[in-house]
Amino acid sequence: MDIHIDKNSLIPVYRQIVNAIESMIETRVLKEGDILPSMNELAEMLEISKETSKKAYIVLRDEGKIESKQGKGFYVRADGGAKKLKVLAIFDKLSTYKQILFNSMLEALDNNAEITICLHEQNVDMLEYFLNENLDNFDYYVITPHFPLDTLTQKKVCSLLRKIPYRKLLMLDNWMKQIHGNYGAVYQDWESDTAKGLSEGLDTLKNYKRINVITLPSSLYSKTIRTGVERFCDENGINVRFADKVSRDMVQKGEVYLLLTGQYDLDLIELVRIAKEKKLEVGKDIGLISYNESPLCEIILNGLTTVSTDFAQMGRLAGEMILNHTMAKRHCDFRMTRRASF
Repeated sequence: MDIHIDKNSLIPVYRQIVNAIESMIETRVLKEGDILPSMNELAEMLEISKETSKKAYIVLRDEGKIESKQGKGFYVRADGGAKKLKVLAIFDKLSTYKQILFNSMLEALDNNAEITICLHEQNVDMLEYFLNENLDNFDYYVITPHFPLDTLTQKKVCSLLRKIPYRKLLMLDNWMKQIHGNYGAVYQDWESDTAKGLSEGLDTLKNYKRINVITLPSSLYSKTIRTGVERFCDENGINVRFADKVSRDMVQKGEVYLLLTGQYDLDLIELVRIAKEKKLEVGKDIGLISYNESPLCEIILNGLTTVSTDFAQMGRLAGEMILNHTMAKRHCDFRMTRRASF
């Protein structure tokens, strides 16, 4: 059994042993029923105290990874006695589409994991608290790393995420590429995805005089999405206008409106109200597109067109990575779903 420890590391030696054996079990280097070195043999092999090797084995036993047999030592626990995977999900919020993501991940895990969910609300101090309290308590950490984009906050987020063993770390929705390593990420790319989603409606968009984009300045990715819209419009010769809110003068026949503020926002209500006052029919006289898909989009306005990442796919891929103990980087599908509003 090949275990390497770093006695100068801030990670306790017993925890390094636990992590190494867990990794070998997950990657099938160690299989069910395989016998482990005795505590004395492990201590001699790694040049550590017997108490340290004993502590590592006790942790592994308590976690359900190994079991002891009287007079025979420690074995890798068989499937029949294996505990469910413990997953800590730290999300920024539980919006409708995050619930779609979470439910899809839950379905993919198929009752093979116990999930604890916390909300950091884009507050890096909350992320720090959750990790400090739970760093050694879970098999996997599934995190949506949506935080303010200033340099200091981003550096702190990176520092916190690097504390998690990469084989246990899975980023969802946002891939922090400045962190290098073999962790998992299932993500969207706001700039290129937005341009791609709009391109799927190019044939119809060219029939409108102008695209009016209602932005959400407080959104972390508002500028990135705007860049994607501008790129698409420049490449296709489409007139575009950006605004922070809907105004009466803005709502004109023959124009289309992309709401980055979401289908539940007051801007949608205001736009539809003004259109009715001006006797403009959504889907005929004006077009309407919302950012991010949700079940409600199928119902309101006889169907609200959306451009959105596939959150169900995102959750499914995350669940599969956890079940297969294989971390990878996967970009999710992004598409336009056409309905009556466009």
